[in-house]
Amino acid sequence: MKTIIAQLIDDFHERKQPTLVARNKKFVQIPGKANVVIGMRRAGKTFFCYQRMQELVADGIPIVQMLYINFEDDRLLGFTIQDFQTILDIYYRKYPEHRDIQCHFFFDEIQRIAQWELFIRRLLDTENVQVYLTGSSSKLLSTEIATQLRGRSLTTEIFPFSFAEFLKYHRLFDKPPTRLGARTISVLRKAVRDYFEIGGFPEVQTLARDVRIEILQGYIDSVLLKDVIERHKVNNITAIKYLVRHIMNSPGSRFSVNKFYNGLKTMSVKCTKNSLYEYLDHLIDAYLFYRVPIHSRSEKSRILNPAKIYTIDTGLLNAMRFRNSSNYGALLEHQVFMQLRRHGYIIEYVNTQAGYETDFFARHKISNEIKLIQVCWDMSDEKTFQRELRGLQTVMQALSITAGTIVTYDDEASLDNNITVVPIWKWLLS
Repeated sequence: MKTIIAQLIDDFHERKQPTLVARNKKFVQIPGKANVVIGMRRAGKTFFCYQRMQELVADGIPIVQMLYINFEDDRLLGFTIQDFQTILDIYYRKYPEHRDIQCHFFFDEIQRIAQWELFIRRLLDTENVQVYLTGSSSKLLSTEIATQLRGRSLTTEIFPFSFAEFLKYHRLFDKPPTRLGARTISVLRKAVRDYFEIGGFPEVQTLARDVRIEILQGYIDSVLLKDVIERHKVNNITAIKYLVRHIMNSPGSRFSVNKFYNGLKTMSVKCTKNSLYEYLDHLIDAYLFYRVPIHSRSEKSRILNPAKIYTIDTGLLNAMRFRNSSNYGALLEHQVFMQLRRHGYIIEYVNTQAGYETDFFARHKISNEIKLIQVCWDMSDEKTFQRELRGLQTVMQALSITAGTIVTYDDEASLDNNITVVPIWKWLLS
């Protein structure tokens, strides 16, 4: 293991830093605290760390003052908690003068190593280092941090590209445009169509459609295998694959474990309800799906009413299901959800006693700002639009909220009662 670790350190210091598009996030640097980066596989956690490395180099810190280890490297399959000390021994043997200055240690997918948090706590307590950790499991990292690193860590969540980052990657706009002339609007309309289709995973942005779909399907297989099946010792592969397929073919819909369980029985697929609840939790933990509960003060109501399930990326949805014109409203709803999620909102859906629904009741977890948002593909279908408008108006009145927003694909208007209709290409940049 010593030889392998020494080779990995030398490889990192010799390797050319990758070209990347800077994400619209920054690490918050506080001495004595570990920076934890979490998110789905392939969303850009590693490149976000490279972004930090390049910032450090730009500030005059040499690359040898940094250390990067990816614990999913196949050469580290036998790595255990005892080998963490070997990393320190080898690094400081190579650079003994670095014990007197601050170094920056990056540990990628560290959750693969049992009891990793014990080493990180000791590292923070005994060495002059700034620690950066990445992981593909929200629950695993948060549980271990709660027990060993409480108050000693700051968490940054990385998602696939936002629309603004998508525009930057494709060199359309480095920053969201402030002037919306006819040419700019045309570019944004075309770009948002592409964004719906491609999604935000960095690796697939410039690939041909067939190759992109194959790679995105591989992402899902990787999440299932590494983050669910292997990590949680799942043995009912058939049931969990049916679960993923079902959710992705009913995007943004309310999901009932009971109904799905009964559906599996009709197909002679054996699985317990408790197992299905666990599988869904595992998939959410791995950032493939997000659960949106009903807005209610009653815990019983929140339990009895099924949650809506959203997928992290529209590109993944397109790669996993047959597309038709009725799908586009669901894609629009997913884009709105993910934008709210990126910006730190706690999200619920609202359903009144009279049966009127609003897609998103969003409360910011820091500022407590509340947004009430309805999603409607366009205003041309008068009956559909009036239903969505009535739902928003009713919920505004029931919750005493003075303003509401309807996000459409391309319509824009100001309506009575302080309701704004805004196209998605503008709303995503607001």
